[in-house]
Amino acid sequence: MAKRDYYDVLGVNKDASADQIKSAYRKLAVKYHPDKNKDDKTAEEKFKEASEAYHVLSNSERKQNYDNFGHAAFENGGGGRGGFGNFDFSGSFSDIFEDFFGEGFGGSRRSRRSNNRGSDLRYDLSISLEEAYSGKKQDIKFSTSERCDTCSGSGSKPGHNAGSCSMCGGHGQVRSSQGFFTVQQTCPQCAGSGEMITHPCSSCSGQGKKQASKRLSVTIPKGVDDGTRIRLAGKGEAGSRGASNGDLYLFINVERHDLFKRSDVNLFFEFPISITDAALGTTIEIPTIDGGKAKIKIPDGTQNGKQFRLKGKGMPFMRRGDYGDLYVQVKTEVPVYLNKQQKELLQKFRDIENEKSNPSIKKFFQKAKNFWKN
Repeated sequence: MAKRDYYDVLGVNKDASADQIKSAYRKLAVKYHPDKNKDDKTAEEKFKEASEAYHVLSNSERKQNYDNFGHAAFENGGGGRGGFGNFDFSGSFSDIFEDFFGEGFGGSRRSRRSNNRGSDLRYDLSISLEEAYSGKKQDIKFSTSERCDTCSGSGSKPGHNAGSCSMCGGHGQVRSSQGFFTVQQTCPQCAGSGEMITHPCSSCSGQGKKQASKRLSVTIPKGVDDGTRIRLAGKGEAGSRGASNGDLYLFINVERHDLFKRSDVNLFFEFPISITDAALGTTIEIPTIDGGKAKIKIPDGTQNGKQFRLKGKGMPFMRRGDYGDLYVQVKTEVPVYLNKQQKELLQKFRDIENEKSNPSIKKFFQKAKNFWKN
């Protein structure tokens, strides 16, 4: 029987892209794979036909030869470098088969016990900004699975050992052959461990672990920020049948502070002063995150929004000895309610100010006049 056109086999046009060819083959391979169509010779032949077509059209050199010479390009070993019969499926098809059968095909086999590793856990912990500044130790309590004390995590009743899996012979992997394919998969009976519990532990039913409530003392380092993730290796759930534990991840939430605002290792806050203090100058006393106080000299003529920097009064760098800075921004408060005497004094001040106009104000009004003229 004459071979069908490879493009017709995959159901694509000659100008189809590599991704379209790959997608078309993927659908046919899933539909006609021998494992899904046992004892169906027609499906097996269609699978082989689709695989042969993909082998040729997925390679630019082979595809060009096929477009120029058709099937004759691959007869008697011509153009195809050995023909389809010598093709190594573990190479260019590995990405396709890994989607179908997992990493067992053409890839490195995982260690048996890694499949039984315990799950990782997440714990959300909220702390204050002061606690983030100084660091702290805290006890946390959570539900997890711990290694069974009765069987020491083996899953077998004391005095008994696990036997080899009858399906895979202790290898953890099983192979199945369909035509020219040999597919290697994780053993479904032992989940890749290669062992079977013949005498399960009565305390954990052969799992090697059981549910428990756990209390743990954790150390929060100085300088942690909101969203910091801390990994505690081996503090997660216990693995099955003696496998390693998972990890515990602490996610830190730093609560909003009433006074300070944080940006990385620097702190900011606004300090209100009167217009007289801003004009005449003064000395203010401010709080610091460590619970102490600091003095800042406000020079006369300080404008609203002026920022003062206190070096080293911010948050600590994590795992370092230095600190960020504290920035204090002056906010000039304009009085809302004035008594008669205050109004009279301010009126006198305004009269004097008009006589000796402020240079910047005078300059602005001159610009405004010029604008109106134009």
